[in-house]
Amino acid sequence: MELRFHLQDIEKAAIAFWQAFPLQQVFAFHGSMGAGKTTFIHALCNIKGVTDTVGSPTFSIINEYRYPGGKIFHLDLYRLKDEEEALRAGVEDVLYSGEYCLVEWPDRAPGIFPPDAVHVRLEIVDLDTRKINL
Repeated sequence: MELRFHLQDIEKAAIAFWQAFPLQQVFAFHGSMGAGKTTFIHALCNIKGVTDTVGSPTFSIINEYRYPGGKIFHLDLYRLKDEEEALRAGVEDVLYSGEYCLVEWPDRAPGIFPPDAVHVRLEIVDLDTRKINL
């Protein structure tokens, strides 16, 4: 699946994304710095009805948000060195919690993801356009 969108239409892209994955829980977001991972995750949370402030969990590693259907965990593994450090931080527990998990920089601990995790690749097309490949 490929999804291309202008930043002004990010909410429409988020709706299409959720419609494409009605049953999946764990999403691993790959992309270079500045590709828009956090911005897209923010849009995904908005569509689900999260009222908490959605921000990058770069320093906390794991943010938990509430939405009408339960919880969404937003993880940023950028500061982690390896899978062992991810395990000590409780990342595996969150990934297997049965709640939505939206993970940035999953390549820091690839071996702990469930086999049915959806790997999402965000790319910068130009200043105003992004492309998502699955």
